Amino acid sequence: MKDSNLDLFDPRTAVMESAAYSPSSSSRDPDFGFAFDDSNFSDRILRIEVLADDSSETHSGTDACQTLADWARYRKRPREDVKKHDALDITICPEEQILNCNQHDTDDVAECENQEVEEFTMIEESPLSVRTLHISSPILAAKSPFFYKLFSNGMRESEQRHVTLRINVSEEAALMELLNFMYSNKLTATTAPALLDVLMAADKFEVASCMRYCGRLLRNLPMNPESALLYLELPSSVLMAEAVQPLTDAAKQFLAARYKDITKYQDEVMNLPLAGIEAVFASDDLQVASEDAVFDLILKWARVHYPKLEDRQEILGSRLSRYIRFPYMTCRRLRKVLSCNDFNHERASQLVLESLFFKAEAPHRQRILAAEESASSTHRYVERAYKYRPVKVVEFELPRQQCVVYLDLKREECAALFPSGRVYSQAFHLGGQGFFLSAHCNMDQQSSFHCFGLFLGMQEKGSVTFAVDYEFSARLKPTEEYISKYKGNYTFTGGKAVGYRNLFGVHWTSFMAEDSNFFINGVLHLRAELTMRQ
Repeated sequence: MKDSNLDLFDPRTAVMESAAYSPSSSSRDPDFGFAFDDSNFSDRILRIEVLADDSSETHSGTDACQTLADWARYRKRPREDVKKHDALDITICPEEQILNCNQHDTDDVAECENQEVEEFTMIEESPLSVRTLHISSPILAAKSPFFYKLFSNGMRESEQRHVTLRINVSEEAALMELLNFMYSNKLTATTAPALLDVLMAADKFEVASCMRYCGRLLRNLPMNPESALLYLELPSSVLMAEAVQPLTDAAKQFLAARYKDITKYQDEVMNLPLAGIEAVFASDDLQVASEDAVFDLILKWARVHYPKLEDRQEILGSRLSRYIRFPYMTCRRLRKVLSCNDFNHERASQLVLESLFFKAEAPHRQRILAAEESASSTHRYVERAYKYRPVKVVEFELPRQQCVVYLDLKREECAALFPSGRVYSQAFHLGGQGFFLSAHCNMDQQSSFHCFGLFLGMQEKGSVTFAVDYEFSARLKPTEEYISKYKGNYTFTGGKAVGYRNLFGVHWTSFMAEDSNFFINGVLHLRAELTMRQ
């Protein structure tokens, strides 16, 4: 026997059922459109009293909302005004008893007398118009937990034939669409503002199937930044959040794809609201120079939108820090995080410590952590497609200033270099000077074949000179040990680079071959040792 205490219309259960529902699937959702407003197939009468909106504007439903911007402005209300059922009054005739979703407990009657009188005065407001429909309680109850509870609450009023709903004039068209959908599984609304109004009504009356249907139709409409942001900022509820998850996911994907090359749209990104910023910086495909640049951009946005320090610390600590992949920031920038007042000191210390532990892990452990994290929403250990490839650096001060730099390149990254491409590492420092590595696909010295080259460059331009001993090594099969491939010394001046055009002494095709000894589990492991000459 089924558990009699089971709520068949728990919002989470209602959203998940019939996940494979299709608008054309009549076998799953029978079409009762023939019974809509037909006394022959109805057991109750629904009286809809349409009241003037609280707003002084004279919109009439979605008729005056021709664009999403119009809809957003008209629907922009304080959060407490958009909570489910706030504007909903239900009357069961003939007693005319009010079943208000915000009713106070009987123990609180004495404290709230004035408020109850005020509510009663609002309820007695004269309607602008009245519509009467014949309804079938089984059909409505099957689609809506709201109507199910209304018709089966065990009270005497639930047995009466007349039910009165009082709604605002802006909700009338959407409610009629919703009622028709509950019978026929179809909508006549086709524009985004109209569908959003139906979606809001479906949330209010807990019709999960209609919410999913609206979400599918909205996903099929052309999307732009305005609509994507609007979908991400819909009023939240358990039912709304789960039923429109595919729509909000599509909105996030749209924003992430549009602002993928963030340098092209930096001013536009700086004007995005919080929901938009989260969608953009959550992306693995963000084309950005380094994670240091992500940190700088998020910090810049937070300073513009949250000028008060305590507000900025709260939003960075609780919301935005999860989208900064601190393990891929340089150690120099992580030091600055510890002294950055925009972050709570305790939170900053935690983030930096986690990042340093990750950097200290062996490469295979880093890959395992990244794979595990890819299933979460933060992706903090997942490497983005940085313009400058991250490196691991070990620095020594004594007996001489020295650094060891590890650069890993995936096989597909190397393949993309052919025939004349190059990829640069993030900057690292020796003796206060900035350096970088660059991997090239170039021609050998006789220009007879393509080969893999590795170069060392100094960042600073100008008259600075800097003498360095350097050695390039690569980890090779079958021993998987680092083998020295090239040694040299060079006195750098600003902006110069030095290296070896054919690091492995083979043709490009041999370097990239399936049985190549240079790739271990699809990764090329390179090492550069730099020593500052006295």
